[in-house]
Amino acid sequence: MNYHYKKNLDHNIFRGYDIRGVYPTNLDEDTAYTVGLGFGTHIKRMGKRICVVGHDNRLSSPSLYNAVVLGIKDTGIDVITLGLCTTPMYYYACIKLNVPSGIMVTASHNPKEDNGFKFAFDEKGNCKGQEIQDFYQELVKGDFEKGEAKVYYYDIEREYLDLFKESLSFGKRRLKVVLDPANGAAASFCRKVYEQFPMDLIIINEESDGSFPNHHPDPCVEANLEQLKKKVIEEKADVGISFDGDGDRLGVVTHRGQFIPTDIYMIIIIRDLIDKVDNKTFLYDVKCSKTLSDEIERLGARGICYRTGNSYTKAKVRDDDMPFGGELSGHVYFRDRWPGFDSGMYAGLRLLEIMSYTNKDINQLLNGLNEYYSTEELKFVSTDDKKFGVVDKVKEYCDQKNYSYLDIDGVRVNFDDGWALVRCSNTGPNITARFEAKTEERLQELQEEFTSKIKEYNI
Repeated sequence: MNYHYKKNLDHNIFRGYDIRGVYPTNLDEDTAYTVGLGFGTHIKRMGKRICVVGHDNRLSSPSLYNAVVLGIKDTGIDVITLGLCTTPMYYYACIKLNVPSGIMVTASHNPKEDNGFKFAFDEKGNCKGQEIQDFYQELVKGDFEKGEAKVYYYDIEREYLDLFKESLSFGKRRLKVVLDPANGAAASFCRKVYEQFPMDLIIINEESDGSFPNHHPDPCVEANLEQLKKKVIEEKADVGISFDGDGDRLGVVTHRGQFIPTDIYMIIIIRDLIDKVDNKTFLYDVKCSKTLSDEIERLGARGICYRTGNSYTKAKVRDDDMPFGGELSGHVYFRDRWPGFDSGMYAGLRLLEIMSYTNKDINQLLNGLNEYYSTEELKFVSTDDKKFGVVDKVKEYCDQKNYSYLDIDGVRVNFDDGWALVRCSNTGPNITARFEAKTEERLQELQEEFTSKIKEYNI
C-alpha cells in the first residue's frame, strides 16, 4: 500500500506516556507511516541502525503496524518485526536481542476504537512527557532521513515462555485458577505460559478478538471483572486473574469473588520480599492507599510515593535499583529475579507462587492491615486544553487554605485523617480524582469539597 507523510497531525494524540488516538479519526495509517519516518530518523541520528516493532490484537493494529514498519524502513533503519505479541513480549525481545530502540503498536486498555504507539529511542525506556512533545515537533518539521533497509521477523515466544520457567519455582500446593485475558493480546499466550506450572487452569474469554466482545479490557476497573468473579465462585477456584488489552497489567479476584486492588496486591508481594532483598525500598504511585504505605513502614522498609504513569514508575524503579514497585493501574515491576518490565502474566504467577507454599487464601495473606474508606478513581470529562488549568486552580485553592500537599503529579492533599488527589489524565481529556479517609463521613466531606472545586473550575 502507498502511505504518505501527514504533516497535519492531531497534537492531542501525543500524550504523557505514548501516542494514542481514535482510529481512523485522528490516528490512521498515514499517521503511523509518519511516526515511522520520524522514529527512524531520530534513532538514525543517534547512531542506531536497527529497531524492534510489535503489535497487539486490536482490529486496526496490523495495518498500523505495516505502515509504521515501512516508515522506519524508508529512513534506512533495519526492522526486527515480532508480529502479534503482548507488550511484555516486545519488552523482552528488546532485552534479548540487545536492541533497545522500538515501537509497540497498542492502545493498552483503551476502548476498541483506539490505537497508538509506545516507543523507546534507547536504553532509557519508553518515551514520556517532554520527549513526546519534542518528537511531535520533529514530525511536523518533516526533515526525514532516507535510505535502504531490511525487515526481519523474529519469533520471541519460545524464549519468553522459558523466561517464566527460569524465574519461578512453585511449592506443593496445587491451586485452582481462573484466567480472563479479556480477548486481548494475552489470550493468544496465557494458556501456554500458565500450563508450564502445576495448577488446575480454567480460562474465559480466551479467543483473540480485538473488538473485546465480552467486556472492556481494563482489569483494574472492578465492573469489568464480573464474569471472572462469577466463574471463580462457580468453579470454587482459589483465585481469579485478569489482564488488560496488551497484557502488561493485572487484576485479581479472591476465592470469594472479591476484587483486590493493585496497591493491596502489592502488600502480599512486599511481605514476601521483605526478608529476601537487601534494598528494602519500594515504589508506589500517588493513587495508592495509605494502607500500603502504612504496611511498608510497619515492615521497617522505605516507601517512595511517585507520579503515576508506567513510563515514569518503571524508570524510577530501575534507576533507584529497587526490587519491586508498582502503581494502582495494575503495572508492577519485579527486579529480584525478573528483568524489571511489567507483565500481567508474571505478576499473576508471583501471587500464585506465594500461595503454592502456604494453605492461606488471599484474605488470610492480607491479615492485620490498617483499613481506610476510599473511592475508586473518579473521572471528570474536560478537554486537553482546559484540564491542566483546572488542576492549577485546585493547587491555588490548597495554598489559600494552607493545606499540605504533594505536587509531583497533580495535587495530592494530605490530612491527618485522609487525603484527596486531583490530577490530569495522561491518556485522555479527563481530570481524575481519588479520596481516602479513616471514616465514611470524612471521606464524604473530602469528596464533596474537592469535587465541587473541580466542577467550579472546569466550567
